[in-house]
Amino acid sequence: MMPIGPTLFSRYVFRQVASAFLLILLTLTGIVWMATALKQLDLLTSKGQGILLFLHMTMLTLPSLIGLIAPNAVLMSVLYTLDRMNSDSEVIVTAASGGTIWRIGSALLTLAAIVSACILLINVFVTPASSRALRDLILEVRTDLISQVLQPGRFSSPMTGLTFHIRDRDDSGDMLGLLVHDERDPETTMSYLAKRGRILKHDGDAYLVMFDGQVHRSNNGETDKGVQIVDFDQYMLNISTFSPTGDSDRTLKPKELSLWELLNPDPENVKGGMGKIRSELHERLSSPLYPMLFTFLAVSVLGHARTTRQGRWGPIMFVVGTAVAIRIAGITMTNLVALNPWAAVPLYAIPIAAILVAAWAAHVRMAPELRSKWSLDLKSKLPNIKFGIARGIKAK
Repeated sequence: MMPIGPTLFSRYVFRQVASAFLLILLTLTGIVWMATALKQLDLLTSKGQGILLFLHMTMLTLPSLIGLIAPNAVLMSVLYTLDRMNSDSEVIVTAASGGTIWRIGSALLTLAAIVSACILLINVFVTPASSRALRDLILEVRTDLISQVLQPGRFSSPMTGLTFHIRDRDDSGDMLGLLVHDERDPETTMSYLAKRGRILKHDGDAYLVMFDGQVHRSNNGETDKGVQIVDFDQYMLNISTFSPTGDSDRTLKPKELSLWELLNPDPENVKGGMGKIRSELHERLSSPLYPMLFTFLAVSVLGHARTTRQGRWGPIMFVVGTAVAIRIAGITMTNLVALNPWAAVPLYAIPIAAILVAAWAAHVRMAPELRSKWSLDLKSKLPNIKFGIARGIKAK
């Protein structure tokens, strides 16, 4: 019978850990995605948008979710694979056959390297593009709020204190018999009446152009609540501002910038200034280190053969606790980078140093033939050591 070669065995281990990784990644991503999607559910209920738009908006958040969840999924899948292989005595058989546990660890590190490369690609290319697409889609929903959502003969309130009503639409899509009641300002109430209205878009903003109408203005804080009426032939409102506070801001978020824009930033057009830009840049480049770190850490603790009498949960909890502590330290350094550029040094040094320490520990614990050699040397020298101790005691 032909023996199972290292390549075939490595493929077997890789299939085991890869299938576990995909299952965990899909499960965790699905749970987080559903929680995120529920926040956008008002698009279907109060704003009358379709299910396709709802799915489109929520799907654009998946790349950033995958980038955050993937390192944790790697850790969980590696722990599960090593624990299962120890329970099935596969690690013990591998060690007893004369092979090092690196035959198992190489497959695990291959998966970690693939995930790290994917996270880097997601951070550099996919997440900025999806974030900008989501921003543009939100703007499109906001600008199409009147022209698409409002139904003739119905009062609609896209936000608190703002009410729209149209009597009908003509064949060109213009709104007929338009009413806009704006009481968002606690001191002033504005009412716009127009025979006809139209939506125009320019430079990323949307405007409601009203024809042949009146503006009714009343000051709520005055004792004399008289209404000021102004007739107009044409009046324009920027409906991009008809959204919660902050949504109309045209400045970009750091996560919406490409890698080139982060390296050559314009702080005036980015929220948070240079500190947030610097923090986002280093977070994108440092986060791919953690799948490799988590894998080396798990292999160094669980990669050696263990008997069934040894506790299973103690080493697992130690690995999880250490991984969480290192990740928290990395997140802390990421936040400090926004305040001090020198914090970028420990931001990279922490995971790299942890990888080196875990790799060294894994090498020491995962080389049974080396430990056996040390044991044989010690046994060969043990009689001489005992004889020397006996002579010393007799001399006394």
